[in-house]
Amino acid sequence: MAGPTTAQRGAAGRADTPARPPHIGPEERRLSRRTLLILTGVAAALLTAFVIWVLYGSSWLRVERVTTTGTGVLTREEVEAVAAVPLGAPLISVDTGAMEGRLLQKLPRIDSVDVVRSWPHGIGLKVTERKPVLLVEKGGKFVEVDGTGFRFATVDRAPEGVPLLELKPGRSASLRRFGSDRLLQEAVQVAGDLPKGVAGVTEAVRVTSYDAISLRLTRDRSVTWGSSEDGPVKASVLTALMKAAPKGGHFDVSAPSAPAVSGS
Repeated sequence: MAGPTTAQRGAAGRADTPARPPHIGPEERRLSRRTLLILTGVAAALLTAFVIWVLYGSSWLRVERVTTTGTGVLTREEVEAVAAVPLGAPLISVDTGAMEGRLLQKLPRIDSVDVVRSWPHGIGLKVTERKPVLLVEKGGKFVEVDGTGFRFATVDRAPEGVPLLELKPGRSASLRRFGSDRLLQEAVQVAGDLPKGVAGVTEAVRVTSYDAISLRLTRDRSVTWGSSEDGPVKASVLTALMKAAPKGGHFDVSAPSAPAVSGS
């Protein structure tokens, strides 16, 4: 029997050889990369447009409520009226910095405020109010002074537990040298150094000169404090004296290393 012909052997050999993939030239590869870049750019643009629509155009992330915390003397209604939060506006568009500035300017009782976005629908107003350490009587009313010497509010009634400032330097050399504002700062520092137990029974801080500051306490008691220097040490010594001599009428801590008690 005759074997396969040369043509048949060639056909069989070609049938056993795996097919080669079509050749992709440089031009085709450049076109593929360009197409991929175009598709990626289109997808990014669509995603960006969707995000912008969600933030600004949709009803999903809009201001629906305001939460105010930290108020004491101020009411929530007062704070929110000044804040003027734009209900219904896109939450992302709320100018929190401008809102903080408006609250600090129009409500000087506010020491600090933090306006925060509470996703997805809220604005939070975190308020810290100033605390008076002294009162200045003026025209039958009382000006509240905080720990920095800032006069931030005038009230009809004196807040409980806040001493009155008696600034009576007259035409002294101390007044000419330091001025009433500096003497006020000295009184504020003394009031801030008072321990809680003493501050609660202090009716007035009297200043006649830079280094002649005294306290008027309840039950006709008094304290010679001296200058505002060494305030924490004087406060500690005074606390110890008042415990050791609960019936004392006058306490002198102007020289804290040599305190004195007199009266009963």
